[in-house]
Amino acid sequence: MSKEFVLDYNNTIPASAFWKELLRDEGHTIGRLDSRYKGIDKSDGGERYDYAPEYSSWAHSFTPAINDYLRNQLGFETDLQYNMSGPVHPWNREGNNTGERLRKAMAQNPNLQVFIQSGYFDGATDYFSGKYVMWNLDPSGKLQDRLHWEGYKSGHMIYMREEVLEQAANDIRSFVRQSLPEEGAPEKYK
Repeated sequence: MSKEFVLDYNNTIPASAFWKELLRDEGHTIGRLDSRYKGIDKSDGGERYDYAPEYSSWAHSFTPAINDYLRNQLGFETDLQYNMSGPVHPWNREGNNTGERLRKAMAQNPNLQVFIQSGYFDGATDYFSGKYVMWNLDPSGKLQDRLHWEGYKSGHMIYMREEVLEQAANDIRSFVRQSLPEEGAPEKYK
């Protein structure tokens, strides 16, 4: 991105403009849920991409796969359309204080451990925004030993690549083992 582009937005580039601008000189856009996917818009101009390239790819792979599984493996017949995601818009961010609620819950429950897994290429729940919230969640530093974070070479759906899925599953197992109090842990987790 050019210095001028960044300065035109006063160093605060809207996410949609970022996805359109990053590879504009190559004639591509990038995906929101996974920036490793490239799209091609009708025009290189503008501030938003025409479509989400990662979502388009997933819709053409996941939807037929689940329909085949439901019908041919499970024998479930239906005329209902399979929706890959639900109607989540418009987002209501008013009064969003999830971080403060989490901090309070951790302060009130000394046994509460928090583990967050994040994909480096996720633009929807992006890695650094999540890290920023975690860093600022506990200004006192008293809860830091109970906040755990792992990042992966993936997008929004960290389980899509087999090696990442395996690592993420192992990380969850380790987190659970480490979070259990020794005296109350089932034998298989010790």
